[in-house]
Amino acid sequence: MATTKKTTTKRAATKAKGAEADAPKTTTLAKRAKPVTLVTGGTGFLGSHLVRLLVEEGAATVRVLSTSTPAWLEELGVETFKGSITSPEDVRRACEGVAEVYHLAGRVSREPGDAHTMYELHVTGTRVLCEAAAGAGVKSIVLASTSGTVAVTDAGDVVPDEEWPTPLDIVSRWPYYASKVYQERVALESFTGKGRRLVIMNPSLLLGPGDERLSSTKVVLDFLARKIPTVPKGGLSFVDARDAAAAFRAAMERGAHGGRYLLGSANWTFEKFFGRLERITKVPAPFLSLPSKLSLTGARALNSLYKHWKLAPPVEPTEIEMADYFWYLDASKARDQLGFDPRDPQETLLDTVSYVRENFLGHAAFRSAV
Repeated sequence: MATTKKTTTKRAATKAKGAEADAPKTTTLAKRAKPVTLVTGGTGFLGSHLVRLLVEEGAATVRVLSTSTPAWLEELGVETFKGSITSPEDVRRACEGVAEVYHLAGRVSREPGDAHTMYELHVTGTRVLCEAAAGAGVKSIVLASTSGTVAVTDAGDVVPDEEWPTPLDIVSRWPYYASKVYQERVALESFTGKGRRLVIMNPSLLLGPGDERLSSTKVVLDFLARKIPTVPKGGLSFVDARDAAAAFRAAMERGAHGGRYLLGSANWTFEKFFGRLERITKVPAPFLSLPSKLSLTGARALNSLYKHWKLAPPVEPTEIEMADYFWYLDASKARDQLGFDPRDPQETLLDTVSYVRENFLGHAAFRSAV
């Protein structure tokens, strides 16, 4: 009893001296002592699905580094760090107390003028992150790349897997994919050493609900707006962003160091893709197919005219050029090692159409699917 009384008296004296002013510091230290999961680019299309998944699964502490802090992040109760992935100081602070990192920060653009920005974000930013993570004692990084660093061919008779050589002769002409190739290399070179693990994820075109910036689902909006005049000769692969997020989570748990995983749920020609969209939306699919060179020449001429008139062109020449290739992939490795189990592609398309119509075309444009 004497010991208890002495302790109580001491606490009262400490409080009288203003110990309550130190309480926030103690809380902060205790918080930092717990392992933290850092997500860069957590406000993007894939990132928002991943952050919500981590919170739903009860991850102890989730921290997001991004250039903006939307209200939904605060509502989820995650830690937010406002900063740039290319700032060593911002990244160093964000990595304090972190055990694992999902690196999703980046930008998707088809514009040649954005080449420098994308290089800075994808290559310089990744180098900055890897160095800061290594210094902070981070054990694992799961990096978001793209299937376009591997799975692109000029013919649809092959389906590349993770062992397919990088098609530099094709992707080097597009700044986004070129920067992602170098991003992967920088990550592998910068995050090495005993006890460190880097896993590269290569999702195909991301579809599904939640793409607020239309970074991936613009093709669906263009279809609904009838901005796609012809059917390209190539083919695409796509995956639901929600399924990709689940695969990223699995990769953090059991992905192999230095390994890559292709993610895709369907390999379809553009003719089949537009046909499925037509059945869902009742919007007629384009039926005219032109020779590649003629389509590209026409798109460039139209693009020049619209820019001269200071208007947004209905279709970008780069998009037409890319659509003449085949972006098929084999996701067997992700299925076998990560338990990747994507939903029916038809469900993904339906949810994508519903989201795009309700958020970008207005409720009046919505029509029930059959």
